[in-house]
Amino acid sequence: MKHSRRFVEALKIVSLLALQPGVSAWVNPQIPQCQSPQSTTSINNENVPDWLQLGRQWVAAVSLAGVLMLSPNHDNNAVHSFWTPAPCYAAEEVAQSDEQQEPGTVLNEVWTLIDKYFIDRTFGGQDWSKIYDKYSPKVAKVMDDDAKTMKYVTEMVSLLGDKYSRILDVNQYAAIQKFDLIGVGVTLMPNQNKQIIVGSPPIPKSASDLAGLKVGDRVVAINGVPTEGRTAFDIIDQIGENPNAETITMSVLRDGKQEDKTMARQFLEVKDPIRFKISETRSDGTKVGFVRILEFNALVKTKLEDALAKLEAEGANAYVIDLRMNTGGAFQSAVEIASLFMQDKVATYVVDSSGAEIPFQTTKTRLAIDAQDPVAVWVDGTSASASEVFAGALHDNCRAAIMGDKSFGKGLIQAVYGLKNGAGLVLTVARYVTPGGNEIQGIGITPDIKGGVPLPIPGISADTSKVDFKEVAKRLSPEMCTVPDFKGPAAAAAAAAAAQAS
Repeated sequence: MKHSRRFVEALKIVSLLALQPGVSAWVNPQIPQCQSPQSTTSINNENVPDWLQLGRQWVAAVSLAGVLMLSPNHDNNAVHSFWTPAPCYAAEEVAQSDEQQEPGTVLNEVWTLIDKYFIDRTFGGQDWSKIYDKYSPKVAKVMDDDAKTMKYVTEMVSLLGDKYSRILDVNQYAAIQKFDLIGVGVTLMPNQNKQIIVGSPPIPKSASDLAGLKVGDRVVAINGVPTEGRTAFDIIDQIGENPNAETITMSVLRDGKQEDKTMARQFLEVKDPIRFKISETRSDGTKVGFVRILEFNALVKTKLEDALAKLEAEGANAYVIDLRMNTGGAFQSAVEIASLFMQDKVATYVVDSSGAEIPFQTTKTRLAIDAQDPVAVWVDGTSASASEVFAGALHDNCRAAIMGDKSFGKGLIQAVYGLKNGAGLVLTVARYVTPGGNEIQGIGITPDIKGGVPLPIPGISADTSKVDFKEVAKRLSPEMCTVPDFKGPAAAAAAAAAAQAS
């Protein structure tokens, strides 16, 4: 798979797809067999876009270069879906050292990131070079006033005409820590020499910030394991092997001096996103396990796995997964939990501005439930982003029938990039497509079965009595459901066009 040069330079991420209603982040680059006991996201990648490689820590996702989306209701404080934990990193060229802290740095950072990664290569009909020439002298006149500088930078971003691309202030940028899978608020990426470095400014007051980590610091080892020859994703997988560890130690090399930095991992503000129970036992022996997923944060995979294990132990043999009112979360988390239901399947495709199609696959880890147990997924008009990735993955692989109302239709991927002044840039860098090649953006996931879904009520209360699991099983049978051949979105579109023409 070939990618344009602008996408092959530096591992950048943000743990997602769209996080809360509107932003998505992820952190999963394409690296040869990124797998571990705790990592269920697999991609075979060699030349992976750097926006997608930048860090597998968050998620949001956008995880993947960081990805993050704002909620559909445009709540400025809503940051739901990205790829990975730590906020993304600014482009390598503009994040190498603190020597670039002179006035105009933020303008340069933001302009460069947009120039390299924005999905619309027409830049909203703007001549992007002239845009820089327009704002550079304006920023030079207010070089000592950060507020005025950011006002101009924000104005520049708005010219893209993309409702999801925007500037995050310092507080909003810090708020995405709940999608941090590493827990210390830092993003790692490879430099031009393939050495792992700190790729963007640590989140203010995070463990990495308090430990004194700086952009450009070389991380030569993590928990005693050398980083030489390893990708950022390999490292995230290593950390994931011990998800309950309270600390992490990074051996940092700066100015020829190496020092170990032991940092406390912090996940205190991350809420348990799972609610579950046996909702009913029917006369025919069907015992329904009901699971509500509130959001796709850093805990969702572990908590869902625990919930399904308990429901299985109680005898559940049919499942309802409720994604209503779930506006998104970390992209990689959506792919990871899909692995609890199906093995070695394409969960989604990510398509970047160059047209490159990157498949994300579930792994061959042990299934959390019996492969024959029927699964119904409930969605509504607020189910967005990472929710749609998860629902689309199970649906197109004939693993779950969709019930309820059409989902929101948030199929764009945003990366979250940390800026040197502590703020952040949310930028649309790609879109995701279901395994069957169906676009999500502006379309959503269409239910197989309408009706049978009660009004959404906060908490665990849910009436599953109207779910016809015989109908669900029928919808998933080979007679009614065909697993796609996974040749990619472009091939699927061509096949559909040919079929329509004939």
